[in-house]
Formats: sequence, structure tokens, C-alpha cells
Amino acid sequence: MKKIFLITAIACFSGQIYAQELNSKFKAIPPKNTEKKEVVPPKEAAPKENPPAPIEKPAPLQVNPDELFKDTNRYKQESNVEGIFYRRNQFLGNFNTTAVTSTIMYRDAAFVDGDKVKVYLNDKVIEPEVFLTGDFKSVKINLEKGINKIDIEALNEGFASPNTAEFKVYDDKGQVISSSEWNVGTGYKAVIVLVKE
Repeated sequence: MKKIFLITAIACFSGQIYAQELNSKFKAIPPKNTEKKEVVPPKEAAPKENPPAPIEKPAPLQVNPDELFKDTNRYKQESNVEGIFYRRNQFLGNFNTTAVTSTIMYRDAAFVDGDKVKVYLNDKVIEPEVFLTGDFKSVKINLEKGINKIDIEALNEGFASPNTAEFKVYDDKGQVISSSEWNVGTGYKAVIVLVKE
């Protein structure tokens, strides 16, 4: 029994010495730093000069139909006959374009009954008399910078009132700028304005 006690004591004592040896040689690895460092972006230097102010695009030119038709020398005054809606001038619109030229096409919009028209560009006659048929007729115009006013005057009302026509305007790339119809009495005009930018 003494032998067993002695062997156990020696084994414990030698294990203690070996563990102390290991502890003195052991160096602990420091824990990994898990905190994220805050990345601060570099400061940008302020511009030396103030940036230029943005350039505002001017508003497109607008045409007021009331102002357009008040010139009694160029436009027939509206009739006061009740129920007859076509005895007046008709404004077909104001359109902006970058085209150099434009093609105007027109034909009778209803029954072909002998309607005739006269075409103006900026108050100058460019087609003195056109018989409207079922097929489109056309005239090509050079657009001036700014306002290009196209007037189509009804020279008659054919066999059936009023003078009716279908009207299309194309730019120099073949794109439709405007497409509409008019119904006007003799002496009245349908007007479209193209504003070349």
C-alpha cells in the first residue's frame, strides 16, 4: 500500500513540474481585434471659383390666335350668323421645329366637290389657286428662323358647304409635325404656325 501511495505521489509531483514547464514556455495568442475601424473619407477641397449659373432655356414663342385674327386687312371677321360655325377663321396650332424645310400637304377631307384654296407663307402667296381633290397635293417651304405662319384661305365652298380639307405638315426628315382638318367658309382662313428654333 505504501508502494502504491509512493508511486501516485511521484506521478502527481512529476506531472506538476511538467505542467509548470509548459506554462512558462506557453505564450498566449492575443485575441483578434473584431472592432471595425471607421473609415473617414478624405476631405475634398472646396472649389476655388463658384460654378457658373445654369443657363435657362427661353420659353418657346407662342402665338395668340385672338391677336393673330384681329388684323382686319388680312383676316375676314367672324360671321354672327347663328348656327353657321364655319364662317370664322380657324387656328390649327403652334408647333416648334428644328427643320430647315417643311412640306405642306392638303386634300379635300370629305366629298370632292370643287373646293379651292390659296396658300400663304408669312402673308406672301405661295400657291394662288389649288383645286382640292381626293389625292394629297403638296408644297415645300423653306423655314425662316422664328415664326413661319401658314394661311390657307378658302376661295369657295364647292357644291357643298363648307370648304373642307385635310392638312398635314412634315419636317425635312419626313416626320409629321401636325395633322388636322379645317371647315371654313369662303374668304376665311385656316392658320398654322411653325416656330423654327
